[in-house]
Amino acid sequence: MTTKQTVKSHREPLFHVAKRDDMAWWQAWLIRAVTIILSVVAVGVISMMLTEKSLFETFEIMYRGVFGRIETGSTVMLWKYLQEIAILLCLALALTPAFKMKFWNCGAEGQALMGGFAAMICMIELGGKVPDGALIAIIAVASMLTGALWGLVPAVFKAYFNTNETLFTLMMNYIATQIIAYYVYIKGGGSNIIQPVTHGNLPVIGTNRYLVNILIVAVLTVIMFVYLKYSKHGYEINVVGESQNTARYIGINVKKVIIRTMIISGAVCGIAGMLLVAGTDHTINTKTVGGQGFTAIMISWLGQFNPFIMVIMTAIVIFLRLGTAKVADTCLLNASFADIAVGIVILCVVGCEFFIRYTFKFRHKKKEETV
Repeated sequence: MTTKQTVKSHREPLFHVAKRDDMAWWQAWLIRAVTIILSVVAVGVISMMLTEKSLFETFEIMYRGVFGRIETGSTVMLWKYLQEIAILLCLALALTPAFKMKFWNCGAEGQALMGGFAAMICMIELGGKVPDGALIAIIAVASMLTGALWGLVPAVFKAYFNTNETLFTLMMNYIATQIIAYYVYIKGGGSNIIQPVTHGNLPVIGTNRYLVNILIVAVLTVIMFVYLKYSKHGYEINVVGESQNTARYIGINVKKVIIRTMIISGAVCGIAGMLLVAGTDHTINTKTVGGQGFTAIMISWLGQFNPFIMVIMTAIVIFLRLGTAKVADTCLLNASFADIAVGIVILCVVGCEFFIRYTFKFRHKKKEETV
């Protein structure tokens, strides 16, 4: 006797996400470049719709917001643009070693503030008492040490107690902000403003007060690239980031690497704080860093942890921020329009990274099997 039984195949979802086979590097970068261009055009189209200006006029306003009018021949705004790039890039460089190690350091804001705080104390307390050359050296050391200390605390807790570094570093941002607020209130006589300090400022080359900052960050970019790619420490950071168990197996002291890397990350953030206080503003307040520590997180990720690619990404983000701010000011839009425009571009680039690494695989219909 034969029994026929209909067995239905297991019902699979319509599609599933699968890791894509390795894509050629030039194809991946072509996709990224096209995504950036299209997202910038999209920002221009949105601006055009909101301002009722043509696309060409919109981009002209953005250009003037970054470089000024072509006919004036002035380079003041160009140097300001390069200065903005330098500060944001410096913060992104600081975060990169920690991120490669998969230590999610979200505390660049606080670490830079504390570096600037150390610089301000040295400028006020030692200004006029020691030669300016020696004072600048003291400021540099103090800023790096203070930023390193602010990075060391969460690193120790992560290494020995496995705390959540994201929450820890975020909370330390708030502590740093309140310390600065209290200091400014005391030194400002209750006015919440510290007048610009004349001693301990970074030297001015010619009439350009931004050039020293730019040169320092340019040197840091090269150093960070060599450190991450060719040094033993860079190799250890990569291995710990890939697998801590593997790192332990081959004899790497994971706790030591975590602590050392965060000391470096905090020290470079301290340099960014010093550049802002001693090189640009000559004073300090809770808005000195201006939220750039969080933007630097995206710059580091978008640059694939490569310092030279991060230069390009930083230039694009700063161009959009300054250009769309000019559009908002000229056309009487809300000031937050600049942040929205930058967010659109970042969202598009992050989205394209997903499609570079993953693909959708659709299921095929399976016929019922008769047993």
